[in-house]
Amino acid sequence: MRCPQCDATENRVVDTRASRGGRAVRRRRECTVCGARFTTYEYVEERPIQVLKRSGAIEDFDRSKLLRSVKVACAKRPVSLAQMEALVDDIEDVFSRQAGAEVPSERLGELVMQRLTPLDRVAYVRFASVYRNFQDAGEFQEIVDEIEDAQRREELRRNQVELKI
Repeated sequence: MRCPQCDATENRVVDTRASRGGRAVRRRRECTVCGARFTTYEYVEERPIQVLKRSGAIEDFDRSKLLRSVKVACAKRPVSLAQMEALVDDIEDVFSRQAGAEVPSERLGELVMQRLTPLDRVAYVRFASVYRNFQDAGEFQEIVDEIEDAQRREELRRNQVELKI
């Protein structure tokens, strides 16, 4: 590793720990020439995940692009960056198990919406409005109604008591 301060290649590892749920190794290094400390990350090189777009085009999965879209949906909402990164990590884990296969963009969008619903319903509606390309207010109302119905069903399920026979 080259020191970002003096460009020297002589350095030593000061600290090593797992990062990103064990998918990366974070190393603190110290340059033996200038004494500067810096952090490096080590990842396993994996086969890239391919995303099949609606247009038929294929592109490599871009984690930062997905995180950016989740951040836009969660803007000014009580969702932490750690929660957003965990959501993206979870989706990336799902697809990395299918490495080498093409993942339809529809599946990607559906997974994001599934994971946004319990985090923040407003963020879910924001993401869904862009993902599903809403054209009018009626489509917003439909999705809000779907969320409310699902909440009612979940509440009924939680409040049901098993009868003893």
